[in-house]
Amino acid sequence: VQLVESGGGLVQAGGSLRLSCAASGAAVGSLGVGWFRQVPGKEYEFVAVARRGTASALYGDSVQGRFTISRDGAKNTVYLQMNGLHPEDTAVYYCATRRPFTTGSYYHPDEYDYWGQGTQVTVSS
Repeated sequence: VQLVESGGGLVQAGGSLRLSCAASGAAVGSLGVGWFRQVPGKEYEFVAVARRGTASALYGDSVQGRFTISRDGAKNTVYLQMNGLHPEDTAVYYCATRRPFTTGSYYHPDEYDYWGQGTQVTVSS
């Protein structure tokens, strides 16, 4: 499975961005696909996950109500729509596929196996 993120950039506080995660080697509809973010010197922070086989999603507390994860099976792509951005949202954003059949936490990066290269999001104040 290969994942390629895009859509990052520089935006002012209060603005919006939409990140894309294009997958190859597997169908996104058959996978749990999550977004994490990381700032230098800190651990990965869970952002959101589109759960496998269901339209339901989970969100981190810091992004709940502002971010929306979705997937397009025809394009085999998962999106992260980010609205109302804050400077604290500045990070490198990664998409990742959840390990098949795992029952571990959705919030922990160890439960994800394939990762993209990341895309930088910078929010200016």
